[in-house]
Amino acid sequence: MPEQPVALGAAGIALRARLALTASAVNAPGALLWRSEGLPSRYAEYLAVMHGVVRASVPLMERAVARCGDLGPHDPVVAPLERYLRTHMEEERDHDDWLLADLLALGADAGAVIAEQPPPAVARLTGAAYYWVEHHHPVALLGYIAVLEANAPAPWLADRIAAAGVPRDALRTVREHAVLDADHTHALFALLDALPLTPVLRRAVTTSALHTVDGLVALLTRIGRAPHRPHHRTRGGRHPS
Repeated sequence: MPEQPVALGAAGIALRARLALTASAVNAPGALLWRSEGLPSRYAEYLAVMHGVVRASVPLMERAVARCGDLGPHDPVVAPLERYLRTHMEEERDHDDWLLADLLALGADAGAVIAEQPPPAVARLTGAAYYWVEHHHPVALLGYIAVLEANAPAPWLADRIAAAGVPRDALRTVREHAVLDADHTHALFALLDALPLTPVLRRAVTTSALHTVDGLVALLTRIGRAPHRPHHRTRGGRHPS
């Protein structure tokens, strides 16, 4: 007998509850990352590493849309999922360029950032999302997106980074995502509440989300422990040399 969808509204509520339990695990390396001492150097590392994550966002959603097409109209999840992904990918398009612009404002070489192989922590974080989209079901991507959107920069973070000596024109990504991702999170959980997910697909979303939490904690910890590098002063402020 085929699995029956769970009651509408249960998936989003359940995932919110699960993610609430992981908040302290994510906040701990975040506090280490955003501490004032040595912050300009870590901020530059944060931008470079997150560029590796963010540039995968639109290609991931494009692949998930293609997989929705492969699954066809017999799957009641794919039509609303595809509509959401097509809208969201346009909202996220070119955000990797924001990160490069912020790095340029710090005096970094954008070409070198693009050419550098992203660290294994980035491949671990994004690679599982690719695998589950390709080899299980594209709805798993919602768990990945939920964690990244729900852990966007806080509204106060840009001021803390600027107070540490980072030029304000290097803060676009942090400022913009502090505003945008609150709305994105609401839209995502509203979709999860509406989707007719079977228990298998509900587990796919939850598993993806919890794996993303684990990967995000590892990534933030890596950046937070990055060695301090000397700085030199420019007209706009201080940035890593």
